[in-house]
Amino acid sequence: MTQTPLMPVHMRRDRFDPDAILAEFRREQPVTRITMPWGTQAWLVTRYEDVREVLGDATRFSNANRPMPGPGLQTESDGMLLAYDPPEHTRLRRLLTAEFTMRRMQRLEPRVTEIVTDHLDAMERTGAPADLVSAFALPVPSLVISELLGVPYEDRVEFQRHSNARLDMSLPMEERVAAITAARAYMAEFVRRQRLNPGDDLLGMLVREHGDDVTDKELAGIGDLLLIAGHETTANMLGLGTLLLLQNPDQLALVRDRDDAVEPAIEELLRYLTIVHSGIPRGVTTDTTLSGQRLAAGDIVVVSLPSANRDAALGEDMDTFDITRKAARHVAFGHGVHHCLGAPLARMEMRTAFPALFRRFPGLRLAVPIDEVPLRAYSFVYGVSSLPVAW
Repeated sequence: MTQTPLMPVHMRRDRFDPDAILAEFRREQPVTRITMPWGTQAWLVTRYEDVREVLGDATRFSNANRPMPGPGLQTESDGMLLAYDPPEHTRLRRLLTAEFTMRRMQRLEPRVTEIVTDHLDAMERTGAPADLVSAFALPVPSLVISELLGVPYEDRVEFQRHSNARLDMSLPMEERVAAITAARAYMAEFVRRQRLNPGDDLLGMLVREHGDDVTDKELAGIGDLLLIAGHETTANMLGLGTLLLLQNPDQLALVRDRDDAVEPAIEELLRYLTIVHSGIPRGVTTDTTLSGQRLAAGDIVVVSLPSANRDAALGEDMDTFDITRKAARHVAFGHGVHHCLGAPLARMEMRTAFPALFRRFPGLRLAVPIDEVPLRAYSFVYGVSSLPVAW
């Protein structure tokens, strides 16, 4: 029988909140030693400004030269943008930037609205109770990213199963590595077909316009990362964000009734929930100092994004959820060259989905006690695995 691993402190949650000890670290020991799940020692960085310093300096804190592979994300680094430093990172990211501009999102928004409406229609036809995750929060971003990449939506069960397994730290490493290998093989076959007959989608565009500048392995890595990131993160924000808003009905009403409240609410949800715990650990490339702590070349550094987003440096009372506050410069999407490429898409999907959901079902409520809502406690992307609701 496999023993469930003890989660490192930066991945522990108390429902919506990061572990309380992170606030103590921020005050007293902002760069502190921790043990990672695979037994390696690392430095945990908890203050907002320190987190930005680490994420913003690829020269001292390297993604490419970290002394271990990314946890559960890949078995090879080709095309996996998170495993690159400039200039290689710059070369690959530049190929994708045009597909994630605000202008491109505006052209995509009517289709996202249509997808949201279709799934709300299906929920209404089926009737209550419903699992909001399987009926809405997961299929909406899965369909959006499938269409954007050109991946057949009917394959969603397969790629969702792979992504769940590779991010789930409660599973044996062998099972997670097998999921990674299967996912890369799936994307490699898709790239092979695109080389023969490129479509009008993002990967087809890369083949047509940049085919001589990017290898098949790089294309597969790019597609694999965008596929997993494109549905996992937004799906968990929609599920966990809905649960949080249901616990704060006055703020939910603002999202439902006032268009001008939606964008500030999205930013506050991103900051307060910060569903990605840390991103990829980084390798220290040269002896350096951070918040008075000496770090040696070869050390591993892990940043706590939830802790940084609760730091008083961002404003007053950051442990309180308040969509009316002035939007903070949060790091929920990271910072620096690895700031999430898909942030405009995620924001647009949430901006569309949340008000549509609450307007369609103004009486939306939990169908079970909140203590019975299952949380993704062992996943690298935090959220709820299901959310039973009624209306």
